[in-house]
Amino acid sequence: MDASYLFAKNFIETPFSKLPADAVKEAKNQILDFIGVALAGSCKEGANELCELYAEWGGAPQATVFGRGDKLPAPHAAQINATMGHSLDYDDVHEDATMHPGVVTITTALATGELIGGLSGQKFLQAVAVGGDMISRLGLATRPGQNIHKFGWHFTTLKGFMVSAAVTAYLLGLDEEKIVAAIGIGYHQCAGNGQAVKDGVLTKRMGPGFAVKGGMTAALLAKKGVTGARNALEGISGYYNVYHQGSYSHDILVGELGEKFEGANITIKPYPCCRGVHPFIDAALEIRQKYGVKPEDVKNIMIWCGKGTQGLLGEPLEHKASPRSPVDSQFSVPWGVAVSLSRGRPGLNDYTEEAIKSRDILDMAAKISLAYDPELDSTGLEPARVAVTTNAGESHSAHVEIATGSPGNMLSYDDVEKKFRDCVKQSKRRISDANADAVVAFVKDIDRSADVRALLKLLVWES
Repeated sequence: MDASYLFAKNFIETPFSKLPADAVKEAKNQILDFIGVALAGSCKEGANELCELYAEWGGAPQATVFGRGDKLPAPHAAQINATMGHSLDYDDVHEDATMHPGVVTITTALATGELIGGLSGQKFLQAVAVGGDMISRLGLATRPGQNIHKFGWHFTTLKGFMVSAAVTAYLLGLDEEKIVAAIGIGYHQCAGNGQAVKDGVLTKRMGPGFAVKGGMTAALLAKKGVTGARNALEGISGYYNVYHQGSYSHDILVGELGEKFEGANITIKPYPCCRGVHPFIDAALEIRQKYGVKPEDVKNIMIWCGKGTQGLLGEPLEHKASPRSPVDSQFSVPWGVAVSLSRGRPGLNDYTEEAIKSRDILDMAAKISLAYDPELDSTGLEPARVAVTTNAGESHSAHVEIATGSPGNMLSYDDVEKKFRDCVKQSKRRISDANADAVVAFVKDIDRSADVRALLKLLVWES
C-alpha cells in the first residue's frame, strides 16, 4: 500500500483529542508566528503583483487576503497569503526536514475553513499539526544521510502541492480514496527549484504559494470525482522514484505515524533570514557580547561552514557579501554575520532594498573570508564557527551547535508574541493595536473557538 493511503488514513483517524500536548502547543506558536510574518510581508514585491493580477481576474469571493481584506477564490487567496508569509524568509521551519511547514498548512487550512464555513479551532489545529507532520516526514525521508541542497529542489514548494491537497481534501470531508486522489493530483503538479536563491529573484518567496494554489485545486477536483495517481509517493513512477531516484526511507516516512508528531520539532525563527544562517548569527552575537567587540575593532572575520551551507549561503562570496537584492541578503551567511557584528541582533530592517546599500554592513562584510570545514557537515541544520581578529591583534571565536529556536532551545509563546508584535509594527500597513491584542488572545485559546473565520476578521489593515 502506497504511503499516500497511510497519510490519508492518518488525517481521518487522528482527532484533536489524540494530538500530543507539545504538538498542539507548537501548532499555536506556528499560527501566531505565521500571521505576524505574513502581515509584515503583506506589502512586499511578489504579493503585490499577485494581488493586482487576481484583482484583474476577479472570481468568487470565498476567502480573505490578509491585511487587504479582499475576498477571492479560496486557492487564489491562499496563494497570496502564502507568498506574504514566505516573503521575509521569517516563517517557521523544520530544520532536519529542510522544510517550511506552516506556510503550506496554515494558509491552506484557513482558506479552506472560510470556503466551507464553521471550521472549529480544534479541527484547524489538527489540520495544521497532522499536515505539518506529513510535510516534515516527506522531507525527513528524502535521501537520508545526504545534504539535499545539492540536488537543486526547493522542498517546501515541491512537497507542498501534495500536502496542501491532503489538508484541503480532509477539511472538505472527503473519504480516504478521494484524499489519495487529491494527493495524486497534487503530485502531478509538483515543482520548485533552488535556482531562484542562486539568482536572488522573487520566485523564491512565491514557490509555496504556487504549491498551495495547486494543492487546493487538486482537492477541489478530487471532490468533483477527478482521479489522481494512487501510488503517488512510492509507485514505480511515484514521487520518490521520479524525483529522488528511489533514495528514501519508508520507515522514516511512516514509522510511528499517528503516534509521533514532527510538528513538535518545528522551529520558530528568531531572525528574518534563511534558517541556515542562524547559527552563524548566534556565533557573531556571542563574540560581540561576550568579548565586547565593537564594529570599529574588527580587522577581519573568518567563517567556517559545512558543504551544504557553503554552497547555498556562502557562495559566490561577492554576491553574499554585497547582495544584489534582499533575497541575496536573506540567503547569506556573510550578510548575517556582518549585520550582527556591525549592528547587533538582525531585524527586518536589515534585509531591505535600503539595507543592502548600507555602508557599515557592506564594509564589515568585506572583511569576511569563508572556508569549508568537513567537521561541520550535517544532513540538517549545520553548526557554525566564526572567528574575529581585532585591530589590537586579539582573536575571539565562537562555535554554535544548537541555534536559538532549535528543538532543545525553542522559543516560548511569549517569545513568539514579541516577534508577532514586532512584525505588526514593521508592516508597511498595520492592523490596529486592539486587533493585534485580540489575535494574540484568540490564538492562545484557539482550541475553544467554534469558527476560525473570527480570526480572519482581525487581520485587516486600519483604513
